[in-house]
Order: sequence, then C-alpha cells, then structure tokens
Amino acid sequence: MGKRRMNYGRMSAEAADRVAAVGNSRPSTPLQTSWFEFLLDGSLLEKHLQKSNPDPTPAQLIIQFLEQASKPSVNEQNQVQPPADNRRNRTLKLLALKVAAHMKWDLDELEKGLTTPVLNMLLNELLCVSKVPPGVKHVDLDLSTLPPTTAMAVIIYNRWAIRTIVQNSFPEKQTKPGPHQMNMLSIVQQEKEMTDNILCVLKEQATDSINVLEGAVRLKKDFYVHTLRTLDLLAADAAANGETESSTAGLRISADELHCQVHYDLGGIFFQQGCTDQPAFEKARDHFRQTKELLKKLDSTVHVHLDEKRLAGYWNACKALTGDCDPSDSQTTPYDQINTLIRVHNYQAVIEAFIKDNATRSLPSHFRRSVLREFMYKVQQGETGLDEVCHKLCVCNAVRDALEGEVLSVRFQQLLLKPSKRMVDFILEVCTRSLEKERPSKTSRRNMAIFMKTLCESLQELPLVFVVSSHKLFTELLKEEERKLLVEQMRRRSATVNLSAKPLPSFYDIPASASVNIGQLEQQLILSLEPRRIRQILIELHGMAERPFWRVNSKWEVPPDYITVILSIKDKVTKDLVYILMAKGLHCISIKDFIHARQLFSVCLELVTEFSPKLRQVMLNEMLLLEVRAHETVAAEGSKERPPPDLVSRVRGYLEMRIHDLPLRQVVGEECVAFMLNWRENDYLTLQVPPSLVMNNPYIKLGQLLASTCKELPGPKESRRTAKELWDVVVQICSMSVQHKRNSDGRVGLIKHRESSMGILHRSKFITFIKKLREPLVLTTLISLFVRLHSIVRDDIVNEVTAEHLSIWPSSLPNIQAVDVEAVAVTVKELVSYALTLNPNNQSWLITQADIYFVTNQYSAALNFYLQAGAVCSDFFTKAVPPDVYTDQVLKRMIKCCSMMNCHTQVAILCQFLREVDYMTVFKALQEQNSHDAMDSFYDYIWDVTILEYLTYIHHKRGETEKKQIAIKAIGQAELNTSNPEEVLQLAAQKRKKRFLQAMAKLYF
Repeated sequence: MGKRRMNYGRMSAEAADRVAAVGNSRPSTPLQTSWFEFLLDGSLLEKHLQKSNPDPTPAQLIIQFLEQASKPSVNEQNQVQPPADNRRNRTLKLLALKVAAHMKWDLDELEKGLTTPVLNMLLNELLCVSKVPPGVKHVDLDLSTLPPTTAMAVIIYNRWAIRTIVQNSFPEKQTKPGPHQMNMLSIVQQEKEMTDNILCVLKEQATDSINVLEGAVRLKKDFYVHTLRTLDLLAADAAANGETESSTAGLRISADELHCQVHYDLGGIFFQQGCTDQPAFEKARDHFRQTKELLKKLDSTVHVHLDEKRLAGYWNACKALTGDCDPSDSQTTPYDQINTLIRVHNYQAVIEAFIKDNATRSLPSHFRRSVLREFMYKVQQGETGLDEVCHKLCVCNAVRDALEGEVLSVRFQQLLLKPSKRMVDFILEVCTRSLEKERPSKTSRRNMAIFMKTLCESLQELPLVFVVSSHKLFTELLKEEERKLLVEQMRRRSATVNLSAKPLPSFYDIPASASVNIGQLEQQLILSLEPRRIRQILIELHGMAERPFWRVNSKWEVPPDYITVILSIKDKVTKDLVYILMAKGLHCISIKDFIHARQLFSVCLELVTEFSPKLRQVMLNEMLLLEVRAHETVAAEGSKERPPPDLVSRVRGYLEMRIHDLPLRQVVGEECVAFMLNWRENDYLTLQVPPSLVMNNPYIKLGQLLASTCKELPGPKESRRTAKELWDVVVQICSMSVQHKRNSDGRVGLIKHRESSMGILHRSKFITFIKKLREPLVLTTLISLFVRLHSIVRDDIVNEVTAEHLSIWPSSLPNIQAVDVEAVAVTVKELVSYALTLNPNNQSWLITQADIYFVTNQYSAALNFYLQAGAVCSDFFTKAVPPDVYTDQVLKRMIKCCSMMNCHTQVAILCQFLREVDYMTVFKALQEQNSHDAMDSFYDYIWDVTILEYLTYIHHKRGETEKKQIAIKAIGQAELNTSNPEEVLQLAAQKRKKRFLQAMAKLYF
C-alpha cells in the first residue's frame, strides 16, 4: 500500500486519498477529476477536454468553476462578504471561459448544459475579460472601433440575450412536485426567481440588443473570438503588448458565417414579437431570407449553429403570415400554395390539394392537422359555411393517417357516428384517388384495405355498409373470403341491434365526444374575456370532468400573495372562476386594456363579496391599482388633468389600511407611492403615513424619504438630515453581496449576486420603481444623489459629473469597497436617460447626460448633449446661452470633445467663449494640420483679432495663400476693429457665437 501511495507524488493529497481508498476494491468506473486539480496543473484542462467522453463534461466543469469562484467569504466578525477578488477566483473564472472557448462559444451547446443564471454569469465574465467598457450600454458602443475579440464578446452576449427571450416565450408544462421533492421546491423557486429577474432585464434591453446585432451585420470584416491561447495570454498580461487585441488574435469567424448566425437569431426575436406587432413578421422574413442566402453562399458552416429544419419552418410561416407567396412562381412550395389558397378563400382547391397530397405525401402530417385546426378555429369564431370544409379535410387527413398506418383521429371517429351517404361517397372518392399512383406500395394497399374494413365496422346503418362493400376499391383490396365474412358480420350486428330493447351506444360515443368537447370549451375559456361566458363555460366543464380548470393555461398567473386564499375556496367552480377572472384582469392591465380589466374585476368583486370579506378587500386593492395605472397611463401620454379627489382619497385609504391577516401585494403600495409623488402629495407622505407601514413596505419608506427631501429643497436651507437617510438607503441598495444557499448535496449555490440583500430593495426593483416616477423635482433629486455617489466611487476629481443640489449629499463613504461601481454607473445612466424621455428639454438633465458621456470618453455624444442643453435655453441659439449653463467647465469639456475628435478649428473658436481666452490651447490647436473639421469655412465665426492674426501668420508660413486671404478678409471686417466701442465688439462677438453654435448643432444633432 505504501508503494502504491508513492506514485501519487504529483497529485493533491485529497486526490491520492480517493485513489488509495479504492485501491483494493473491485474495478469500477474511472474516478471523476476534481475541479481543484485543474488549478494545480495548468496543462490538465486541455488534456481533459480532448478526451472523447470527458468526466466531468465541459458544461459540468463550467458550473463547478463558477460555483467555486462565487463562494462567499466570512470575515473575522462572522459576516458574509462578497467573493474575494484574488488570484484563485480569477483563475477559476478564466478556466470556465477556457472551457467555453473549447466549445467554440456554441450557444446551442452552452444553453443545453447551463441554466440561464450560470450562462449569464459566464458571459458577463467574458465581457469583463474582453475589456468591454463598464457602465456603457452596448448600443452606445461602436463595434467597428473596438478590438475584434471585444466586439465579438458584445455580439455573443446580445445573441444570447435575444435567444433567451425567444426560448423562454415558449409555454412550459408546470411540474407537479411529489412528496419526496417538496424539500427541493424552495431551491427550484429561488432559481426560477433568479431566472425571472434576468429575463426581466433582458426584455427591457431587447431593443438595445437588436440594435447591436443589426449594427454587427452591417460590418463587412471578419471577426475573432477568444480561444484557449488568447485567454492564456490575457492571464499572463500579454495584452500589454497588444497581442490579444490585434486584428488576427483568436479564432477567425468569417463575416458571412457570423452574419448568417446573427440574421437567424434576429429572425427568431422578430418572429416572437410578431404575435403582438404584425410588421415584425416582415422583418423576421427578411432576416430568414438573408440566412438562407448566406447558407447557400458558404462553403463551410463550421461556426454556424442553426437548425435548418426550424429555419425552413420559420421561412414558411413568415411567407404565410406576410402573404409573400405567388401561386404562379415555380419556386413556391406546397406550403406556400396551401396558404395562398386559404388566404383567397379557395377552400375547394385546398381540399383538392389535400387529396392529391395523399398520393404524393409531400406535406407533413402536422402541417395538415394545423390547417384543419385553423378552419375549426374559424368555425368557433362564428364563420359560416366552413363545417363541410372541416369534415372533408378531416376525411383527407384520416385517409392519409390510414395509408401511413397511424391511429385514426377521434374527430374522424365522431364523423362516422352519423354520416350521410354524401360523406361516405366522399370518403370512398378520397380513398380511390389516394391510390392513383402508378404502382402504390403493398404496404399502402394493405393499410387501405384495413381502413376499408374499419370503415365498414364503424358504420351503423346497413345501407351505408353496402355502399362501401359494393365499391370497386373494396373488391380490389379485400379477398373474397374477407369480403363475405365482413358483410356477414355486419348483417348479424344489424339484426342484434334491431332486436335489442335499447340500442347499444357506439364505443366512441360518450368518451370521445366528451374529450373533444372539453378541449373546445377549454379553448373558449382561454380566449373569452366575457365574465358571464367564462362562468357558463366553467359550469359546463365541471359537469363533464372533475379537475382544477384554473390550470388550463400556464400563462394565467395570480400573485403568490393571493393563491392560498383563492385555493382555500371550497366550491370548485367558484374557485376556478375567481382565479381565472383575476388572472385575465391582471393580463388586461398589463396590455393596457383597462375596459376589459374593469369588467372582469367588477364581476370578481361582486362574486367574492358574497362569501369572503378578505377576498373582497383584495379585489378592492386590485381595482385601486387598476385605476391608478389607468390614470398614470393617460398622464404619461401627455394629459395634465389631476386625478379625481375620490382616487386620491382611496390611495390614502390604502396606505393607512391596517387589516390583520390580509395578503397585501407590495406592488400596490409601490404604485400608490409613485402616484402620490407624481401628483406632489408630499405633505401627506411626510406627515400622515402610519409608521408601521413605513417599516414594513420599502416603497413607502422610499416615498417618505423622497418626499421629505424634495419638500426641503426649495427652502433657503437645504435639509441634510432626511437627505442623509435617503443616501444611506440608496447606498445599501447599490452595495454588493452574495445570496448563498446550500443545496441538498451540500454544495453552496454558485450564483454571485450583485443585488444587495442588505438593502430594502433589490437594485432592479428600485430602478423599476424609479421608472414609474414622473415628477421633475423627485427625478432631479434622485439624479443628484446618484451623480454624487458616482463621483465618490469613481474617485476622479477631474472628470466629475455635475447635477443640481449636490451639496446636500455626503462627500465620502465609510465602506466604499462594498459599493458596486458598475451598478452605480449603469443606474445613473439609466436614470438620466429615462428622465430625458419624459422631458427632453430639461437643461440640467441634458448637461448631466453630456457629462456622463464625457467621463466615459464618448465625445461625439457628449458634445451633442452639451449643444442640446444650450439650444433649449436659448431658443435654438437665437438668444445668448445663459452663463450658468455654459460655464467655463462646460465650455472646457466641449473644447476637449472637439480636440479628441480632431476638430481643431472648432477648438480655437470655442476657446473664445471662455471668460479668459485660452490662447495657449488656441495656438496649439491651430498648429495641427490633420484637422477633421471644415477649417477655413469656420473663420467667419472668429471675433478675436489675435487669433485671426495668428491664423494669417500660420498660413503664410505654410504657403497656404487661399486660406491666408480668407483670414485677412475676416480681420478686415469693420465691426472687429479694436478701436470700436466695447458695445459694438460685444455685439459682433454675440452674433458670431450664435451663428457658430447653430452651425455646430447642424453638425452634431
């Protein structure tokens, strides 16, 4: 044993113990390599991944590496701290990225093996190591100027974002945990909540992701993605010599390959959006067309991972939905022809096409069934004259099923219960024409013979049986003995039925009919928004089957706070009705269909009033939320009408309500607080809200602090006490922590949370609350707070963002390491962008937005907003810009923006705007010969004679005669004569300032 142990010199002690422990046992499966062994041996990962069946698999390795890297630490005071940013954790994250690089960043494989939270963490690490600028929205980045691997990281992340939205839009059957799974329910629920939070963010940013990817397909260059080698170079700090940022570092992805993949993903998201936005189907069609064209063009599709069958399905669906089909086109598919016939209401031709297809079998069975379902839906919606079409299509599909040896549908079996002679003749016609091929296979003929026998056995009326048995096809397909035996059986059955006192029911009669009827009623239940009709359907359904019909549609969602109360209702019909009415009402509110929502909620309120005071109050609260949202929606569209006193009174009543054991949704309090802040009910929030509510509801706490701070702002002395309280609350929200949980196998949960569990709200919920506010003073206060916080955590005195009322906030933080810098940067940018959507003419907000772009080195965008700020307060530069708007600091930043964009003549002109002209900067700028602006065309805007004289000298020295003459002409203007009175010189300067700023606005707006 000792000898065996010596061979493990290079292994870790733990690994050696595991091997030694099984040394004397029987042969078993190879030991799984542990995650820490990859830390100890840098070459092990690549060897492991090259195995044919590595254990653990690449996906499992990514999970293990990220799990270990995100484990929380505990300090000396036994407090949980975020994971340390040390070499071990950085290496683990890099190992996870290297595994993904080995998988060539194939999102199909990554999505199969990793959950949404894990993949979100992995791709965020990819963005981090690829040096994507933090705190900058991807849509604001210019992919063409980024290093190749950085641009590719942004593209991969945004591809995953829209793919995740599409995949999670598909309905999923709800799993019902058994008794042994109940202890896992909370863990599953927590992961679902994390996934939902990520999805919420991805959906909010969907438009940005689409814009990023649309920008990517306009780039005509090849792309490069990180490989194991480039990631190793990053780890070794080789990026210092630029190797990993060069145009050829990494795995080359051709432009056509990437465009093909991105067009496919964009087609998927637009197709998903088409359900609510019909024109999106046309965009989806265009992207799928590009995908198909690029697939044909590509010689190799190594880096293209798409399902060609799904692409074909998408393409056919888009053509059908957009009407992009021409029946005379030789390239049209059978799908196109069928869809065109349906669209022009040529239903007889559809039937004819189905009969012909029974012989050729070019249309898939699922497509044929979907066409039948479409016609049945039209019948349910009240379209007349389509019953016979449905019956004939059902017959065509049944014959096709019979030819392929499939089970006949229940719907066809029902048709045979009471068929007419005309229907039987049609069935025989379809059967005959379906075998019209030159040489139908023996299998097809045998299956058709079985179908004919089944047809005879299913028909109850003897004359109809004889119609079938005497048909030419029947005699051809069945042997004489089979025919005689079958006819004799039919005669005996007929005699037995006639002698019976009571006819025996068909085998398919009751169960088949009930099954189909239940399905139809459930479909009507899903579609209906009429409360009385919903009640009637539920009564019918409960008469047919005993089961909970509130589960019919997985998209019906009732807040978890109410589920227990609703499911405790004893009467099953009432329980289903209350649940469905509330779920449908909430859905109507979400799509701003307030009329139907009121109808549904009113009936639900009337219903629960009879038996449950608790549910009555719940419905009153939901109806209050409905009215608040309806009024806020109208206000957001531009209405200045104040809410009726009754609504304000009801909101106050809700905030003051003290009913024990009543389920309350925090969102109701959230909307009510936002409502009160938006309509400047600050006195009420600061003085009259019960303290217990302030302690229990974070939104009310935030509302009270915001109201108190805003109330003090207009006064001569700005209050610091309430501002300090609000500051502390927001800092906690923006601090980092880790939500750690232990799974059933003893492992600590792997998802690192940037959301603070110490704050009264998660940051995402806080931002959602902010985006419900419209009152300018409240938004200005929040912008001011975040600007101050942003300045402190960035610790860059030179490049600080400016805002109003900064003096009321603290100037330092005691625990600055705990604050999530990136979260603060993203929040301040989102907040200002949102505020500008409400009022794009707020000069203070425009300056703040410009500063944000300036400190993140986005000089063109910054200059755009500085110019907008000047334009809104000077009637588009027809008046002088107030000096408190264009301060020296703002002007110097505008100068730097122009300088960084190589617009040196603009730099010189803007230097004149300063209280003291900065001649050093002017002369340095004018010496630059590589200027990207119009140079001499701007000389008319210069009023400082010293600058014009210097220009004359420079052009003379360079031999630029024409430009020298333009400068001399500008000096010679009478109004610039230095002997003129000061008023004349000032007037000349103001005139040129206005004209120059208007010219700049035309350039940058």
